[in-house]
Amino acid sequence: MEVTFLGATGTVTGSKTLVTAGETRILIDCGLYQGVKQVRLRNRQPLPVDAASLEAVILTHAHTDHSGWLPRLCLEGFRGPIYCTPPTRELAEIMLPDSGRLQEEDARYLNKKGLSRHKPALPLYTEKDAQRALKQFEVHPFTEPLGVGPFRVHFREVGHILGAAAVMLETPGGTLCISGDVGRREMVIMSAPLPFPGADWLVLESTYGDRLHSDRNPLDELEAVVRTAVASSSVLLLPAFAVGRSQALLYGLDRIFARNERLRVPVHLDSPMATDVTELYHRYPAYHRLERDDVARFCRMADFVNSVEASKELNRARGPRIIISSSGMIEGGRILHHLKAHAGDPRNVIGLTGFQAPGTRGADIEAGAKAVKIHGDYVPIRAKVVKLEAFSAHADQAELLAWVSAAPRPPRAIFLVHGEPVACDVLRRLLAERVGCPVHVPEYRETVALA
Repeated sequence: MEVTFLGATGTVTGSKTLVTAGETRILIDCGLYQGVKQVRLRNRQPLPVDAASLEAVILTHAHTDHSGWLPRLCLEGFRGPIYCTPPTRELAEIMLPDSGRLQEEDARYLNKKGLSRHKPALPLYTEKDAQRALKQFEVHPFTEPLGVGPFRVHFREVGHILGAAAVMLETPGGTLCISGDVGRREMVIMSAPLPFPGADWLVLESTYGDRLHSDRNPLDELEAVVRTAVASSSVLLLPAFAVGRSQALLYGLDRIFARNERLRVPVHLDSPMATDVTELYHRYPAYHRLERDDVARFCRMADFVNSVEASKELNRARGPRIIISSSGMIEGGRILHHLKAHAGDPRNVIGLTGFQAPGTRGADIEAGAKAVKIHGDYVPIRAKVVKLEAFSAHADQAELLAWVSAAPRPPRAIFLVHGEPVACDVLRRLLAERVGCPVHVPEYRETVALA
């Protein structure tokens, strides 16, 4: 068995892991690169192996950095099945067409403004391309293994978002686990990840490999930010991923208002995608820790903004009020328009609710940038910027170490992906000391024989 690392090496995006056994090739995850330009340019490069030669794709979860390149892979000739859990399939139905639509809109804007060196600028794929790729999806529940060539494949719950799974690959030559994104033991709405059961080899994410999350209660942390916004009658902007983070924030705000009615202010969820995703929490109660009444209650509490006209009205609205809008790293979507309208007012507040990959606007704002470029113009950032660490959906350093250490015996080797270089290296040293097995940080396109 061989593993080739085709993505998420030296960065937290673009997850793609090729596993080969005999004549069978399968790809675990197929994500978009985000962040700095040198990394994003890889999205335009063909897969280093023939897409048509792949037997199957196995998806750990639906986040764009794990699934967003699938339509492109199908355009390159992949015709096999894409296996995932049922919630992941439904999330992909929402997210992939939206990704294609946004790329078409971006290409039209660049062509209209003459801002691209390509004549014309073209989308990586279109909404129709994404719809065609969805026809190749096949769902399998966590309890039902599947066979792909010599591989016996199991999905194992890891929290993080609805339907997220670690992928266990059993072959006569040994067992390989690809962790996907590992969730936290204590999350606002998601269940804790199941312990790592052990495997001969482990490909492990390392997003927070060099740091620990705040030990503050997420609701207390959010309430402090809400108090600041209410006290100054300001607009609180919460850039948030449409999947998971937006719903956690809605639930948190509902609980805060229930225990302190004086803090109740209008809450707007300005993300059509997040609105569609929220409906899935009603349909998949077994995949999260919320009760049905919890979901119904926070849905009644918020104003779900769908039309462009209603979204534009929010740019003229005064505080106190809260606007939750995607994307979480401020790379696209309606949050850009809200930043242009509200980030220049020092009374307003921007709450960053998750990991901000280097090269994104979110990372620049987190680092203290005085202005960020949006739609060709520099927008001043005078609003107060607050980091809400307790809402992260990724296991931190201690939680990753605990997850790996739960196995009855250490793996023969661990490979660290999906992390910035420092995070990978810090976690590499700690794992080698505490788990007692070789730990390797692979290079882009590196192939390792597992024997």
